[in-house]
Amino acid sequence: MKFLQNIPPYLFFTGKGGVGKTSISCATAIRLAEEGKRVLLVSTDPASNVGQVFDQTIGNTILPVTSVPGLSALEIDPQAAAQQYRDRIVDPIKGILPADVVNSINEQLSGACTTEIAAFDEFTGILTDASLLTRFDHIIFDTAPTGHTIRLLQLPGAWSSFIESNPDGASCLGPMAGLEKQREQYSHAVEALSDPESTRLVLVARLQQSTLQEVARTHHELATIGLKNQYLVINGVLPETEAVNDALAAAIWGREQEALANIPIGLAGLPTDTLFLQPVNMVGVSALRGLFTTGPETASFAEEYTLQKTAIASLSTLVDDIARDEHGLIMLMGKGGVGKTTMAAAIAVRLADMGFDVHLTTSDPAAHLSTTLNGSLNNLQVSRIDPHHETERYRQHTLETKGRDLDDAGKRLLEEDLRSPCTEEIAVFQAFSRVIREAGKRFVVMDTAPTGHTLLLLDATGAYHREIARKMGDKGHFTTPMMQLQDPQRTKVLLVTLPETTPVLEAANLQADLERAGIHPWGWIINNSLSIAQTHSPLLRQRALQELPQIEAVQRQHATRIALVPVLATEPTGIDQLKQLTG
Repeated sequence: MKFLQNIPPYLFFTGKGGVGKTSISCATAIRLAEEGKRVLLVSTDPASNVGQVFDQTIGNTILPVTSVPGLSALEIDPQAAAQQYRDRIVDPIKGILPADVVNSINEQLSGACTTEIAAFDEFTGILTDASLLTRFDHIIFDTAPTGHTIRLLQLPGAWSSFIESNPDGASCLGPMAGLEKQREQYSHAVEALSDPESTRLVLVARLQQSTLQEVARTHHELATIGLKNQYLVINGVLPETEAVNDALAAAIWGREQEALANIPIGLAGLPTDTLFLQPVNMVGVSALRGLFTTGPETASFAEEYTLQKTAIASLSTLVDDIARDEHGLIMLMGKGGVGKTTMAAAIAVRLADMGFDVHLTTSDPAAHLSTTLNGSLNNLQVSRIDPHHETERYRQHTLETKGRDLDDAGKRLLEEDLRSPCTEEIAVFQAFSRVIREAGKRFVVMDTAPTGHTLLLLDATGAYHREIARKMGDKGHFTTPMMQLQDPQRTKVLLVTLPETTPVLEAANLQADLERAGIHPWGWIINNSLSIAQTHSPLLRQRALQELPQIEAVQRQHATRIALVPVLATEPTGIDQLKQLTG
């Protein structure tokens, strides 16, 4: 393994949820400890409880791992860190400022940006604590800050004065006001991250085109800031031996090899390691020791498994339920890479096939949907919103209006703030809201949705409601986009996830966030399930067995209306293949 050679003191793993960062960081920590090194493992992953992996309670103080001599661990709970962070800023102003202003500030501090900054606040304490490097040879982090966070920390000027002069912005600069450590400390932390003698960054990915493109963006963004000591680990690769006598395994293997052959240029030059798909979940020291074995593990497992399918519908049953209303807004929501665009297209095609008038609007950057679907079905209109174009337009408008009277330092802060993920969400949603009003007469299907946090920022303390009410005066009835999304008769939100631990947890968090905004998801789609796919591959059958607890958790804890969609041998792009999904 290239990334395990000559490791510097700090090792960061980064990649989207569910690619295996925590498993690989735990396996690395075990390997180094067994080589006689003193290792500290720092986890901020809310899904993969490191304590569960090592079968002991860890928590937010450094504790020795009893099953691995030489290894200690520390868990940072990002949500708890974010809450403490909010309290530091909001508590002093309670009772001084009006309640709606306090609520607005609280909401600005409730998004992903705050969680990210609060976690980095904790990281900084570790990166700048020289005494830790006398106690440990290596400190391993199972996640890394984004480029956006690091750039914010590098910016000059007083964050708090910027926020005071821009109180109405849907902004992620609010969190910066609560940074309790000195700017000097952040500067030292960023220096440590940028020093190849101190820090190595390991990008973790799966062999999927969308995941590799996302990792390539992360690579470029962090390299531009100065974090150039990067390695790539491709995890969960299906061994060729599984593809010999099984059509589904052969198709998956072929797809993965094609993704490997077309790896983004930025990643092609990085030192790269490949880890094979494991037949079991990575829990326990013995399972983790086996992760870095060179050859693929043969799964001799062929036990029959049964899924309690009674309460789980197919996608076609879900669409039949949607069709009863004869019109309405259908919004699909989920993290990147779970298949929202494909599910949206399949639902739209099925509704159009049933004779309904349907408008499918997609923000899919590949734009392959608009090409393959437009004009193919009489009742189906397809439009595409270009997220990059919409975001750029929104940024320019904001810079020209809010940025007009700012000095250079203020303008730089505003420009960086407008690079936050929230900005793209707001811009895309504003573009989408132009077609929302059509949902009173036809079906409008959208392949993306804003988070509850973004909606609450847009609707900040009901300001949008009040503004429209003021303009309407006594003219009577009006509807804002927020009111339409909160009305289950008009809008159905479908959460899309995968039958794996981290994606299910991420979808549950999205659901809780939407519920804060008064929006209750109508149903869940669990995509790419092996448990209902046709396969004889022992390894894939074993992986199917690992899915069952996740599917049951969704049934038990999160949703009453669920559709399960199997892994398909071919990527569903054209009309006929999309019809198979709802057939």
